[in-house]
Amino acid sequence: MAKPTMFDDIPTKRPHFFFLMVGKKYFALKKCESRLVADRPSPPRQIQIFNRAIWEITRIIHYDMDTYRTTEYCLKRALLLSRSESVETRENRVGEAVGNMIAPDQIPAKSVDRTVLAACAAYALLLVAFWFVARHFAMEVRIHGHMASSFTAFALLLAPYWFFGFGTAEMLQRFLTNRGVRVLIAGLLVVPYLIFSVPRGEFRWVYAVVLFSIPVAMAALFEFLPPGGARPAVGKLCWQDVVALAVVGLPVEFGWIRGSFPHPGLSALPKILLVDSTLYSFLVVRRLEGVGHDFRACVRDVLIGLRECTFFAPIAIVLGVGLGFIVPHGGMPPASSASAALLVTFFFVAIPEELFFRGLLQNLLEPRIGYHSSLFVTAVIFGLSHFNKPLPFNWRYVLLGTIAGVFYGRAWRDRHRLLSSATTHTLVDLIWSLWFR
Repeated sequence: MAKPTMFDDIPTKRPHFFFLMVGKKYFALKKCESRLVADRPSPPRQIQIFNRAIWEITRIIHYDMDTYRTTEYCLKRALLLSRSESVETRENRVGEAVGNMIAPDQIPAKSVDRTVLAACAAYALLLVAFWFVARHFAMEVRIHGHMASSFTAFALLLAPYWFFGFGTAEMLQRFLTNRGVRVLIAGLLVVPYLIFSVPRGEFRWVYAVVLFSIPVAMAALFEFLPPGGARPAVGKLCWQDVVALAVVGLPVEFGWIRGSFPHPGLSALPKILLVDSTLYSFLVVRRLEGVGHDFRACVRDVLIGLRECTFFAPIAIVLGVGLGFIVPHGGMPPASSASAALLVTFFFVAIPEELFFRGLLQNLLEPRIGYHSSLFVTAVIFGLSHFNKPLPFNWRYVLLGTIAGVFYGRAWRDRHRLLSSATTHTLVDLIWSLWFR
């Protein structure tokens, strides 16, 4: 039987008692922090996490029970950051202050083990699914053989993308303590290109240098020139962020490195490599919070995604038909085609674009210019990114993309979850490609 947690006694259906309990938890946390400081000067990172937990309590009214669990985890993590003989004493005092918390040295190990096992099992199943997708699209014929090395390269590119969605960034932050190693290890992302190109006789030095330099340069930028000039870096958009976003965004927009995997159906592989570089640089080196790249799905992600898709669909259909941008057609696609389209759209289109525009750009803009302005600016930039589909300037796509960006941004902003906005994005693209293209 699971032990009760410090947040189980908060009544969510009686608002007046709810406010009272939030206040009690807030003062318990403050008392907890003061006792830690009085006992012995605690590491700055520990105090920072406690302040973060207290801040979460003050805004808890806007969220659901998941926020309580997150705050409790922050407290447990803060306790684990102290490594001395007096840790047990401080933990006991914290237990007296907040009450009914599970021992911090027990929960993280279990949760980490379960998370890693679940992530590995899901990754194996995902590779099996993509193998069938490759068979469905006859990829071996399209890339002229070498399927084993090509799929191995794909699996290695997909691994960071996938496991960063299960808390890998925090583990790397703890293990990579040397600054030089933290920068240079990003260069390992060039290995999939070598595995793909060398057996085929398509290796090009220029692509190898570029694919090595991009992740290393981004990591070095955040490591040696942190935004705001301090570590941890500020959570606002700075010139370093603009440079990093341009480094990964422009090659995707204009296809500058598409020739590194020069075969039909492989245009997504350079994009995934840049996604890996972005996740490593922003989550591990820069340590940006609130990105929402988390594959541990919950029901609310799907519900919010469906809600925003429902809001946007009538606007897109009426406006798209009126502008001549979309043409409705009937017919039900085969289940295999629909499943393959769903998988490809979600992982190769929706998540990468939502990471760039919502998890990073909107996330960094909001502290600078506010929620509504950041939502609008990000939506406009998202719409403009579709100007060249096709060239010279597809203003209809830009207009509809801008409107769609507003609803994608609303979905992400609900709880800072990429799965929410990616659900909306995937459904919109899937409906468009299957019945209106």
